[in-house]
Amino acid sequence: MLKKLDITTNHRVEFKDVTSQVRQAVRGSNVRDGVCHVYVPHTTAAVTINEHADPDVVRDIMAGLERMVPEGAGYAHAEGNSPAHLKAALLGESVTVLVANDDLVLGTWQGIFFCEFDGPRSRKLYVKVVGEE
Repeated sequence: MLKKLDITTNHRVEFKDVTSQVRQAVRGSNVRDGVCHVYVPHTTAAVTINEHADPDVVRDIMAGLERMVPEGAGYAHAEGNSPAHLKAALLGESVTVLVANDDLVLGTWQGIFFCEFDGPRSRKLYVKVVGEE
């Protein structure tokens, strides 16, 4: 099963918790046990798994990425969004989550985040669920 999720971002840099949408895709897949691949087909966006219970964690991650890859640091890319490309490369374009008993196998505090670094934009996120029914 392959499902496309449409994601709309509202800020230049934004982390959107997409755990519930991915979970819904898994439950609609009829896969009882397997794997769920979450993939972002963009070069200035990423996907990651991290804590979603305390919003300060996401704010700290965004602040840390900004310190590591600051705006206006003399990048050569003429479009002006090199920091977005670098941040996306650091976090990556995909995550894989186990599926058991028709649900994502995530830790108590874990959530799946779509990471926007060049917004606001309309984006896509793909969810591929493979396994046994």
